[in-house]
Amino acid sequence: MALQRAVQLSSKKPTYAVCVVGVETHVDVHRDVPKGAETFGVSESSGVRVFVVYDPEQVTVPTGQARWPLDASVGVTVSVDTASKDLNDLKVKVSYFGQHGGDALGHGVLYLTGVDISLDVDTGRTGKVKRGQGDKKTWRWGPEGYGAVLLVNCDRDSLRSQGLDLADRQLTSLDDLQDMSPMVLSCDGPDKLFNSHKLVLNVPFSDSKRLRVFCARGGNSLSDYKQVLGPQRLSYEVRRQPGERKVSFYVEGLTFPDADFLGLVSLSVSLVDTGTLPEVPLFTDTVAFRMAPWIMTPNTQPPLELYVCSVRDSHGSNEKFLEDMSDLGLKANCRLIICPWIENRNDRWIQDEMEFGYIEAPHKSFPVVFDSPRNRGLKDFPYKRILGPDFGYVTREILLAGASGLDAFGNLDVSPPVTVGGKEYPLGRVLIGSSFPKSGGRRMAKVVRDFLQAQQVQAPVELYSDWLSVGHVDEFLSFVPTSDQKGFRLLLASPSACLKLFQEKKEQGYGEAAQFDGLEHQVKRSINEMLADRRLQKDSLHIQKCIDWNREVLKRELGLTERDIIDIPQLFSLKDSYAEAFFPDMVNMVVLGQHLGIPKPFGPVINGRCCLEEKVRSLLEPLGLHCTFIDDYLSYHKLLGEVHCGTNVRRQPFAFKWWNTVP
Repeated sequence: MALQRAVQLSSKKPTYAVCVVGVETHVDVHRDVPKGAETFGVSESSGVRVFVVYDPEQVTVPTGQARWPLDASVGVTVSVDTASKDLNDLKVKVSYFGQHGGDALGHGVLYLTGVDISLDVDTGRTGKVKRGQGDKKTWRWGPEGYGAVLLVNCDRDSLRSQGLDLADRQLTSLDDLQDMSPMVLSCDGPDKLFNSHKLVLNVPFSDSKRLRVFCARGGNSLSDYKQVLGPQRLSYEVRRQPGERKVSFYVEGLTFPDADFLGLVSLSVSLVDTGTLPEVPLFTDTVAFRMAPWIMTPNTQPPLELYVCSVRDSHGSNEKFLEDMSDLGLKANCRLIICPWIENRNDRWIQDEMEFGYIEAPHKSFPVVFDSPRNRGLKDFPYKRILGPDFGYVTREILLAGASGLDAFGNLDVSPPVTVGGKEYPLGRVLIGSSFPKSGGRRMAKVVRDFLQAQQVQAPVELYSDWLSVGHVDEFLSFVPTSDQKGFRLLLASPSACLKLFQEKKEQGYGEAAQFDGLEHQVKRSINEMLADRRLQKDSLHIQKCIDWNREVLKRELGLTERDIIDIPQLFSLKDSYAEAFFPDMVNMVVLGQHLGIPKPFGPVINGRCCLEEKVRSLLEPLGLHCTFIDDYLSYHKLLGEVHCGTNVRRQPFAFKWWNTVP
């Protein structure tokens, strides 16, 4: 709302003023008074409220005829209840009296025209625009918070469009309106008032590149929706039609929160008196929006679509892997989408190329794929094949230097919802692999880290993944859903657990059972040989320390205890000081509800069963999970990746509404 306006009353001629419904106007009753006046009284017509403001320590409330002293500590304010039917149809009369009362020495008359001006959005976050109450120009987080939400219009609703909808200056599809937030301007008052007054919609310069506003006037054709604010358009005069009481607008978001943008934008409308020079705004109403953040979904969210690439190259075809993924998808009631080799150009690492998330406003939600800056064979797939109606797209490019291995999104994960020291993270926390603190190693690109941090609702945690050759967090951790109160477990790769298992099997007399049994073209290693391999033992000790460092960070930043963590047996070996999985990395799994697609480890076979598979089953199946071990040895493991690296999953959004959290 505008600051309280003031009008000066005169005892020589009437005063005229415009008064906005709900806004108090100060009436100066002291400036021009009849000679000898000592007190005054006020009367008003129906529809006008008069308030006498005074200091009770200096002024005694009058009795009887309610004549107030003409004291500097006594003031008068007025307001109107409804819009006027005609110009100057409301009246306030101030009568001035001498020291001894008697007849009035003079009168000051104020004629008012009431006008109802209000700019309204979905401040209450109900999905509907209602007449705003309270402070509309601030935005507050939390279940008791308020403030409207904007979606970044990053999908492509029109088949005629070549890019994202937000790139179109004019509306290309009526469906696109659903991706925008409605805004309503109420403007009730006498038609003649708008011959000398105008309504002006404004956007601050800093916000003009973040949004567009379309005015909705008339029917259902695209031409009925005119862009009136946005980049290079800072103001718009709303030409009110005779008798028009409401004007509808749609507001479109253009940019996600980022390092240079906190996510807040505002719009305002002003009632301007055009009869003065310079023109004077009599009243301004402002509304605030927050741009909806991009939100990742953890493994604990139900799967909707499973993505995998079909490849044919010198390493052979992954046809059997695709069959296994199809079977797993059927078990989990999850749709399988295969990216053909002609589109992936034999880039099988679909997890590294993109990350699925979503954006949500009270009236609309849709998935958004985040395209990583790695830009290899799959670089066009998210844009050309996933972007579409109600499926958005966002990316961050690395301008100066090329992407490193840590910029691939196998190095990006998100925890399930957690509570840490009383602080709730109802949408989980983003996990990013990085270098050891202060080591100067590889890190995910700053533009990506800044983007993830700016979303605010999934406060990122940096982990240490630079010890790995590929360097991705999915090589040593995963989350699986459980039906108990905790709702999930953190799985960590563990060389110590693997060596302990092998030692137990040796002591049980199975020392000659061999790793890689059943694999052609792979040297078999007996349990005895592996336990006697000093280099493997030394590498394992170093790698376990790296994982344990992350373990402590995860416990601290996710509020976990040892009961929440399961150690999955896994060995790594060091090559040029970087670790690679010694056998298929079982933590690098795909999670489809209770169904887990786990890399087949080809562990020592004892009594007809792989002891590594049996160990993992004993750890996970009591939690209600179903383990399916999938052979990815030649098509993924030998190329330094596994099942998770070669798959991607779009999941259901959270039921929890992000605006109800408190970052």
